[in-house]
Amino acid sequence: MANFALDVTRLGFSALQAISPDLAGRAAFQLFCRTPSAKPKGAKAKAAHAAGAARLSGAERFTLRLVGGRQAHAYRLNGGARGKRKRYLVTHGWGSSAAYMAELVSMLAATGAEVVALDFPGHGRSGGRFLHMGLAVETIAAAEERFGAFDATIGHSFGGAALMVSAAELLPRMAPVSGERLVLIGAPSQMGWLFTDFGRMVGLRSAAQAALENEVHRATGRRLEDFDAGEAAGEIGRPVLVIHAEDDKEVSPLHARRYGAAGRAVRLFWANGFGHRRIVGAAPVLAAIAAFLDGDRDAGEAPDENIKNDAEIIPFFELPARRAAL
Repeated sequence: MANFALDVTRLGFSALQAISPDLAGRAAFQLFCRTPSAKPKGAKAKAAHAAGAARLSGAERFTLRLVGGRQAHAYRLNGGARGKRKRYLVTHGWGSSAAYMAELVSMLAATGAEVVALDFPGHGRSGGRFLHMGLAVETIAAAEERFGAFDATIGHSFGGAALMVSAAELLPRMAPVSGERLVLIGAPSQMGWLFTDFGRMVGLRSAAQAALENEVHRATGRRLEDFDAGEAAGEIGRPVLVIHAEDDKEVSPLHARRYGAAGRAVRLFWANGFGHRRIVGAAPVLAAIAAFLDGDRDAGEAPDENIKNDAEIIPFFELPARRAAL
């Protein structure tokens, strides 16, 4: 938020929580879930979006209907009755879209696989300005119901966390996503730090902060502390490739290390130098994903071997208080 807008927001929440901490918490949850504009800002973002949209121009397009009248958008490449082939699902991060994942999508499609790429609610072509983890997992389930079981799933940032939440069946009454393998790129391993930082940013006191976190339970059926994808990574019964950069300034590499500590089924690939966003189209990353999906369980590295540099590890509580971290 810009300084003036943040000051006004803090003033509003200060007044509201003095009247009702519950109302303040509910309002904070609505603000937390408000997604950025889907229109790219800045020359680099516009160029990247245009290039991605061009790559996806030949894809089939689908609308996925969700509960409550919401909808999501899906792209499909190599679809239809063309013989037996692999089927992959690709999910994007907060404030992103399938267009920004187009290099990865194109690489997967070039193998002959059927590739489905999602625009979550509030992103890309889906419309709206609202998203939370429950809606993301519902979108993943809707994609599998529409297109059939996936052989592997690949997600960046928030999209990676949503895939892990789905695969681990952390949400009640929600069918888990299928797949023999799972790839997480720059993905957070748990969500509590985001809510803590957000509450601190807008000036919530303890009662309103508790009300904010209670809204997670109301919206998803699970409490905030239940969303621990890091612990779940070792329990889903499938190989997981975790790709992260130690210079990622939006999602700390500590999240990757938490995933890596979950068990021998989890492999780490350190893509240092590519940060949080360029990592999704980096050539070494695409090569590692292709090798992993082709059956190479050693496409990654052991948790602490062959680190390329000594980049600073940022503790959770020192991360910037911004939802763009997803």
